[in-house]
Amino acid sequence: MKNKGLIITTIIFFLTVNTTYYWEGKLGLFAFPAFLILVVIYLGLGLALIRQIYFAVKEKFADKTRLINIGLLTIVLTPTFLKPFGLIDFDKIEGDNILIAEREGAANCMTTLKLKDNFTFSERSVCFGVTEIKGNYHLQNDTIYFDNVSLGRHENEFYQFAVVEQSKFNKDGKHFDLKLYKLTDTIGHELRITKNELNKLKNKKPNR
Repeated sequence: MKNKGLIITTIIFFLTVNTTYYWEGKLGLFAFPAFLILVVIYLGLGLALIRQIYFAVKEKFADKTRLINIGLLTIVLTPTFLKPFGLIDFDKIEGDNILIAEREGAANCMTTLKLKDNFTFSERSVCFGVTEIKGNYHLQNDTIYFDNVSLGRHENEFYQFAVVEQSKFNKDGKHFDLKLYKLTDTIGHELRITKNELNKLKNKKPNR
């Protein structure tokens, strides 16, 4: 079949973009180069689409294979432009977010921690790369304990527990921080809470 390589490349590109949620956090510092490669491929496929349309017009749309190529490229490139991180929100599929806390560091680095209603958590750090740490958690009184932690690339350890505290910068009773601790840590690491519905888990226990 003519342009078989183009069709295969287009399909692989589409699958890669739409599964970003599952692989980007495993690449660490290699995530950004991977994204740049995807951008280059996207632009290349865009040029291929223009070329296919040009020849289709020149041939008066007589080549059915070329029309299939145009249709496939259009179906892949258009939604990718509109939703560059994929058509499916896998984060929602994996459960509702009960607590979200984040912190922005230097050079626009961002760390986001999410606790889900199924007692799983993920911490995503974007800073010259993408790193994701996942695991489980359980509640004991007012303390959140992290269990079965799966470390991301270039990570050696994670926090043992966390507590919700009133923000030290805004003490109006409406702003709170999530303070994470390691066993030998007395200072803790603060994340600003943007959503907190832990009260929904009051009568719910994790499945073990």
